[in-house]
Order: sequence, then structure tokens, then C-alpha cells
Amino acid sequence: MSAVPNSPRPPTYWHSRWIAVAGTYLSLLLGFVYIRTTVKPTTVVHQRRAPQSEHQLLDEIHADAFIHLSGMGTRSSKFLARVDKGQALPRMPAALDRPTASGLQFDSAQIHKAIGVASVVLFLFLVGSTLVSEDLTCIAAGVMVAQGRASFLFATCACLVGIYSGDLLLFLLGRVLGRPALRRAPLKWLLRDSDVALSSAWFANQGFKVIVASRFLPGARLPTYFVAGLLHTNFWKFAVYFFLAATVWTPALVGLSAGLGGGVMYSSLLQGRGLALKLGMTGVVVYLTMRLLLSISSHKGCRLLVSSWRRLTRWEFWPPWVFYAPVVGYIVRLALKYRSLTLFTAVNPAMPASGFIGESKSEILRRLSGAGDCIARYSVIEASGGLSVRFSKAKAFMAQNGLSYPVVMKPDAGQRGSGVAVLRSDLELEERLRDSGVKSVIQEYVPGAEFGVFYYRYPNTSHGRIFSITEKRFPCVTGNGKSSLERLILDDSRAVCMAPFYLNHLKSRLWEVPEPGESVQLVELGTHCRGAVFLDGSWVKTDALEAAIDRISKTYDGFYFGRYDIRTPCIEDFKEGRNFKIVELNGVTSEATHIYDPKESLCGAYRVLFEQWRIAFEIGLQNSERCACQTSLPSLANLVFQFRRRPAVSL
Repeated sequence: MSAVPNSPRPPTYWHSRWIAVAGTYLSLLLGFVYIRTTVKPTTVVHQRRAPQSEHQLLDEIHADAFIHLSGMGTRSSKFLARVDKGQALPRMPAALDRPTASGLQFDSAQIHKAIGVASVVLFLFLVGSTLVSEDLTCIAAGVMVAQGRASFLFATCACLVGIYSGDLLLFLLGRVLGRPALRRAPLKWLLRDSDVALSSAWFANQGFKVIVASRFLPGARLPTYFVAGLLHTNFWKFAVYFFLAATVWTPALVGLSAGLGGGVMYSSLLQGRGLALKLGMTGVVVYLTMRLLLSISSHKGCRLLVSSWRRLTRWEFWPPWVFYAPVVGYIVRLALKYRSLTLFTAVNPAMPASGFIGESKSEILRRLSGAGDCIARYSVIEASGGLSVRFSKAKAFMAQNGLSYPVVMKPDAGQRGSGVAVLRSDLELEERLRDSGVKSVIQEYVPGAEFGVFYYRYPNTSHGRIFSITEKRFPCVTGNGKSSLERLILDDSRAVCMAPFYLNHLKSRLWEVPEPGESVQLVELGTHCRGAVFLDGSWVKTDALEAAIDRISKTYDGFYFGRYDIRTPCIEDFKEGRNFKIVELNGVTSEATHIYDPKESLCGAYRVLFEQWRIAFEIGLQNSERCACQTSLPSLANLVFQFRRRPAVSL
């Protein structure tokens, strides 16, 4: 796994100011168009609603009625004088069709289309808006067609001109400026090097048909057209292919937006609602419908929908803030029972806050040094110092321990596998050190099976127990000689659940076609949120293994509760309590991760976690009675805040 550059920096103050000014200017133009295209139909509707009124159409802009008040006063005085003389028709003697017409609903066909200066401004506004968002501009144009403010041909042509011009410009930027343009605004806000690399591989494998395909794949257009220029694709071929794709795409999207937008805008649910609400609801419905139709129009889109559905309906893929809500409630209950919100922070007195967050991995491994060869060899690479110094230190560690690639590098303080990478060359090591702005640990890569062993010991007992064992499997797909790696991932019943992660993780290999029977491992790290499969590993638990883990744990004075991440080349040896290496040890916020076994029920998972936290509070109470310090709530909050502020590590 290689490092990629950090995310683009946000616009500076001056960029933000320029964008705000441009947005204000465009808003004024839109307001001008709105006034020019609505004042006439509005007065017509008012005159129809009041049959006894008189309608005078002025050849002036809307604001003149408020600027030249004397003229309006003269006209109003003449009308009132006719009323006083009985010359103005009251409702009763008005023409018979007038009272009937007053009860009719508003007809959008009465809206006058933009003409003259207004049509030019509207056309330019739509053209310019496509440079910001092609799809949203087409949707807005379709809604205007549904309202009657523009004709279908007018709206489609404006969007087509904007889309075609903008993407030709993007092609030329790739051709003339090349990759250095990615480091400059505005491209650095819109494109990432990783997206360009992926599009380059896609273009190289699929040729010109990617130009047509990308038109129907939101998010793929910008990098694809930029790459087309970057790779010096024939301009005229690009222009023709893209024009054909745009002439199919643009009318379809504008027409869909007009048809669906009109149905939504004039539906019974929105009758009597304000114009802003109608426009907002219409835009949301049309946008979501368009995205759904695009998704189901391709095999990849359909399978990604399946992925989203399975992640929603299978609790093992729920985000922590959803899954842990009942657990937090139970922890609060325990805190009230023991009259301490942070009693659990006394469970491991040797770790800061008992390993709640941001604990040093290297310091924990140093404290376990009594375990000898059972600890995977490691070294610390400080964030300070130049790239050459850090690279030399990493290479020196490998030479001193007789290690060759691959090696593992990870942040010294990390959570849930964040920032962990397996490096296979000097180039990958150098890139990783360049992108990493935090203190890191370089560690030997231990091949073989991986297990998570959750251990605890009450301070008043002489022996500890294994609470849980998790077998960690690294999913694979098997080639058939025909399907690409991307297709194999999407078609696999298990891999599709983590498809977004796998596709991003393996983006440089997605177009490979594995040979029949060839097995491709999708991940190398035993982290559930990063694609590993967790199973109940209680079948490897033996008295010998429990005794070995207990013996190692006792070498760490002040440790009573946590989970070991262990690798072993031989499972039978592991069951005998030998021939394994500890990769990490996690503290109080460890999970008994066997709960993520697909066979485990949600209620069963909560029972395990409730028991885990009950044990933590009981051990914390015993340590507290032995004068172990608890971390205060403000200090705990500060730890979380400081951890969130640390520099990001890119993968």
C-alpha cells in the first residue's frame, strides 16, 4: 500500500472573497432574469383575480414603478377618479368570463419566456453555471422549463454549450499545463492525483469509449477529460466523441428534470407552498432520482447499491456512532452505579488513561519487553528531522535486524488501523515518510494467520483469563480469466459489502484480469473497518495458550485489561502457546472483536460488550481502592481533542 498526497488545501481568504463576489454577481444576474421573466405574468394573474381591475402594461423594467413614483401616482389618481365617477366597472357588471377566469389556478404557460437582454443573460448564466456543476445546472434548467420560464430547446442548448466548452477547456488544461496544474487553484480543489492516476489506468485499458462512459458516471468526468489532454489524445477525436456523448446526455437530463420537476412542483403536496420551498424540493427529488437512475444503469452502480443496502442492514458494518449508542448508555449506567464517570480509566494504571485514546504503541511494546521474542521487532521514527535522516534510520533498523521488505509502518498513536501500511520497496518507504507528519513505528512484517486475543485479570487474583479470541481472515477473490479485478470484487457476495474500500485500496489494479484459479488477496491488515473478516476464534483457545498470554501480561506491571493483536505462522503451535509474535496491545477501548462474526446476532454482540465493560469497571474499582489514579473528565476530553488535532497520515 503506497502513500498518496494529502487532500488539497482549502481556498485562501482571497480565493474565498473572489468566490463570494462572483457568487453575488451571478445572484444579481439571476434576480434580474427572474424579474424580467415574471413581472408580466404576475400582473396578468393579479388582473385575472380581480375582474373589476384595469390592466396597464408598461414598457419599463420592474424597478421603474418604484423609482418614478410620480408617474405611478398620476395613473393611480386617474383610475380612482374613474371609480368616483362610477365609470370603473364593479364586479357585478364585469364581463361574464372575468369572474369565471378569476377562479382558475395559475397556468405556467402564461409565463413569458425570457426575451431580448433577459434571454442573453439567462443563456450566459446557464453556460457559466455548468462550470460549477453540470448536473445541477441541467436540473435547474429543467425546472425552469417546467415552470415555463424557458423553452426546452433554449435550456438544452445553453447547457450543452456550457458543458462542451468547459470540458474542452479541461482537456486543453491537461494538454498545455499537465500535472503541475494539479497543484494550482482551482484544479487542486477539484482533482486529486489519485483520481488522475485511476483515470489514466482506465483510459489506457478502455480507450475512447471511456469518454462516452464517463459522461454517465458523476465524479469520473473531470479526471478523465484532464487525463485525455495529459496523455495527448487526438483533440479532434476527443471533441467528436465528447460532443456525441454530450448531445445524448444533456437533453436527456434536462428533459427528465422538466418532466419530473413539473410533476413535483405542481403536486398536491406542494400546493400553496412558497416558491423557494417548491424549487428546493423539486431540485432534491430530481437530483436523487437522477443519481438513482444513473446507478441502476450500470452493473457497477447496481452492485454498489447492493453494497450500500447490505452495509445498512448488517449491523457489523454500522458506523460506531450508531452501533455504540446502547453501549454508551450501559457505560453511563455503570458510572452511576459506581459513582464515577471515569472509573474505567483506572483499569490499566501503566497506560495513560488506561489506553482510552492516543496511547503510544511503541511505549506499550517497550513495557512488554519481558516477553522477549514474542514481540515483533520495531523501531520508532520521529516526525522531526529531514526525510533523508528518517529514511536512513528506517533502513538501519532493517539492516540491524536482518529484515527485508515487506515491513509495516504505522503512526505511534492511532485508532482502528488508521494509517497502517505494508511497504514493499524503498520508493514506498520514502513516499510514506514524506507524507507522514507524525511519530511513526516501523515494524517487521510477520507472515501467517492473525488473531485478536482479549485478556483480563482482576488485581486480587493471581491468574488472568482470555475473554475472547478473534480469527482474522483476509478476503480473497478468485480469477476466471475473463473478469477484471473490479468485476470480481463487485460480484463477490462478501466483498461487495466493502466494495467502496476495496476499489479505492486496489485502484491501481482494478483493470487486471486474474488468471483462472488465481487468488487475489484484497487486504493485508487485520482491521474490520478496513476489509478484514472477523470470526469467532474460540476454537484455538487452550489452557496452554491462556497460560502463555497470562505469563506475558504479567511482565507488563500495571496492565490488566486489553486486546493483543498476534500473528503466527503455525496455528497448532499457537494453540500450544508458542511460535507467535505480538504486533500490538490495545487498552481499555479494545473490543472483543469476535462479535463481528457474521453469525453473531446484534443482541449477542451487545451482551458481550456489556460484560466487557462491566469487567472493566470492576477492575477499575479494585485498582482505585489500591490508590490507582483515575483520569478526570476534563483531562479525558482534552486527550480526545488533542488526538483529533494531530496531523493526518495519508495512505
